[in-house]
Amino acid sequence: MIDLHYWPTPNGWKITIMLEECALPYNVVPVAIGRGEQFTPQFLALSPNGRMPALVDHDPPGGDGPVSVFESGAILIYLAEKTGRFMPADLKGRMAATQWLMWQMAGLGPTLGQHGHFLLYADVKIPYAIDRYGRETRRLYGVLDAQLKETGDCIAGAYSIADMACFPWIMTHKAQGLSLDDYPSVKRWYAALRGREALQRGLAVGKSWRAPRMDDEAKRVLFGRTAPAGG
Repeated sequence: MIDLHYWPTPNGWKITIMLEECALPYNVVPVAIGRGEQFTPQFLALSPNGRMPALVDHDPPGGDGPVSVFESGAILIYLAEKTGRFMPADLKGRMAATQWLMWQMAGLGPTLGQHGHFLLYADVKIPYAIDRYGRETRRLYGVLDAQLKETGDCIAGAYSIADMACFPWIMTHKAQGLSLDDYPSVKRWYAALRGREALQRGLAVGKSWRAPRMDDEAKRVLFGRTAPAGG
C-alpha cells in the first residue's frame, strides 16, 4: 500500500493523476497546508523541505522495508519505475520525458506560482513583479506550444509523466489571466488530456477540502513561514 501525504494543489494533483492512471491502491493522508501541517515534525521527517506531496511506499520493488519519497517530480519518476508505465523505455524517449519533467519542475511551476502569488494573493500589488512573472509565464506557454506543435498530442511523444506534471499547472490559465486561444497547440493538448477518466479521478481527490477563498491565516502560513532551520 502507498500512503500519499497530499493536499489538492497542482503539485499534489500530479501524483493523484499518476496513481489513478497506474491503478495503484493508495491511502490519502491530508496535509492541510493552509494550517501549517507541512511544518510538523512528522511531516518534515518525510519531506525536509516542508512541502507536499510526499509518498511512502510500504511495498517497494525488491522489498527491504518502506520507501519514502518527497518532491513531486521524484515521486513521478519513482512511480514510473515501480510500474514500468508512462516513461518511455528507449533512451531518446526517456530523456525527452525527463527533460520536460525537469522543465516543469524548474520553470513552469515556480514561475506560475510566483505570477499567481503577485497577481492574486499579494496584499500589495507590485506592477514590476506582476509584469516580470507575467512575461515569463507567457514565454513558457509559448515554449510548450512550440513543443506540442512538433510532437502532437503529448509533450514527449507518448503520454507520460511529463504531461501529468504540466497539466495541473496549465489548469490555472484562467486565474493567471491567460487564454488558451493564444496557444492553439496547448489548447488541443489540454482538451485531449482533460477527457481522460483517470486524470479526472486524480483531480477529484480531496476536491471538497479546497476553500473558495484563502483566509488570512492560510496566507500567513503559506506566504510568511518556512520550515524550521536545522541546527
